Amino acid sequence: MRSRGSGLLNWADCALLVPDKSMPPSLNKGYLVTGGSFLIWGLVPLFWTQLEGISAFELIHHRILWSLGFVAVLIALRGRMHEYLHALRSGSLARLSVLSGLLLTANWLIFIWAVHHGRVIETSLGYFIAPFVNTGLALIVLRERIGPIHALALGLAMAGVGIQLFDHGGFPWFALGLAFSFGFYGLLRKQSPLGSMTGLGVETTLLAPFAIGMLLLFHLDGSGALGRVDLSTHLWLAATGVVTAIPLLLFATGARLIPLSSVAILQFITPSVSLLLGVFVYREPFGALRLTSFILIWIGLALFLVNTTAKVSRPASPAPRLSSGTPV
Repeated sequence: MRSRGSGLLNWADCALLVPDKSMPPSLNKGYLVTGGSFLIWGLVPLFWTQLEGISAFELIHHRILWSLGFVAVLIALRGRMHEYLHALRSGSLARLSVLSGLLLTANWLIFIWAVHHGRVIETSLGYFIAPFVNTGLALIVLRERIGPIHALALGLAMAGVGIQLFDHGGFPWFALGLAFSFGFYGLLRKQSPLGSMTGLGVETTLLAPFAIGMLLLFHLDGSGALGRVDLSTHLWLAATGVVTAIPLLLFATGARLIPLSSVAILQFITPSVSLLLGVFVYREPFGALRLTSFILIWIGLALFLVNTTAKVSRPASPAPRLSSGTPV
């Protein structure tokens, strides 16, 4: 069965892993595509450090416009222009897209600011917390249920995050901002009737007038980057659209195929990779307590993956229903 919003699945399979033929096709693709999006997000600090000379606030507006340009081409190539224009004319879809777009923009701003100020490990803390926000939303809003192994995995991960909070020192405003902005964005994308490409296209279109206005103001006051930086920096700015859109499209596609509570566990991939970058690439402080928390979180993730693989690969069991009440 082909779900709405799965237009990228054909090439996503090639870009990530070869599917396991024993798994239900939509569920298989959902886990692979969602996991791939989180892996890319874990690596993106390497990209944003190339643009440290440009303020995070300006980069947000570049990110919106370059993402719109990239996604608009994909929408046209995939024949989704009618869906895109219909969504822009629909008051309810436009309001939903403005809200999800603002949440996404807030998440981008917090993340870029943190990376530019040498706080990559704090971004990993935020994305370690985010799965608990997702799980809470799955239980409260979507009425999903979780099994005992999933609950144990979440408990271990929560203990690991608690250690990080204790070791962090001070209230982690930026980490919590990342967690809640991305958690609520995931909920809105889960509930949106728009496909992944169309949804991102509508979000960036509605935010584009404000982004254009702000970039014009930056240019007029002499602080803008366009026309004032070298060619390589201009190319890095243009690449923000690709770097932004690809993992978002993968995430929006995969999250619609699997339970939100499963997305919550897979989301630990992003902060784990970012944490490794913060320690080994950016040489940020990393003590024994943080190492302990890291180990607990990865044990929880391993439990979830083993349990999920066992469930979906049983030949005698019917394929799980991908509804808000799917047990995990």
